[in-house]
Amino acid sequence: MGKTYTRIDGRLRTFIEAQPIFFTGTAPLSADGTVNVSPKGLQGSFAVLDELTVAYLDFAGSNAETIAHLRENGRITLMWCAFQGPPNIVRVHGRGEPVFRDDPRFGDLLAHFPDIDATTHGVRAIVVVTAELIRDTCGYAVPFMAYEEDRELHGKRFAREDDASLSAYFAKKEHVATSLDGLPGLPLPLPPRSV
Repeated sequence: MGKTYTRIDGRLRTFIEAQPIFFTGTAPLSADGTVNVSPKGLQGSFAVLDELTVAYLDFAGSNAETIAHLRENGRITLMWCAFQGPPNIVRVHGRGEPVFRDDPRFGDLLAHFPDIDATTHGVRAIVVVTAELIRDTCGYAVPFMAYEEDRELHGKRFAREDDASLSAYFAKKEHVATSLDGLPGLPLPLPPRSV
């Protein structure tokens, strides 16, 4: 029932690009560390860069577990589920890297997300994932659910912030500079944008 793919193209690429939500899974190396699963949404915040590389925008929020885990060990799994249409689950297992705002690559990567105003949403980093294993499974038990629209709350909340106030916001949050397990998270003060 499951199939392994050598690249992200054709029907597989069309499927993942059409999904309004996906999930990330990461974990620290420590056996008793906290496993993290995060939902990611907002139309236009995910991009297929090439047949083995994808990227998504890491937005302002109240923790930075995914960034901390990637900085420590790079392991990540992305998962998409078909909530409409034929059943399907796609997972991309790979290595991820957070590209921060002061990285020379940031501007070129940001160009892959033309529908997102990075200043409105407080983009902290762009997570770039290189696929090592690409698989799909049946998804027969995934329920039908209808996508209505993106929530406007995130953009409205973080549109009020400039770089200095956004950095101050992150500094107040307990698990942004360090993870739940004490790993280095988002570099603070927030790096200025390279673009």
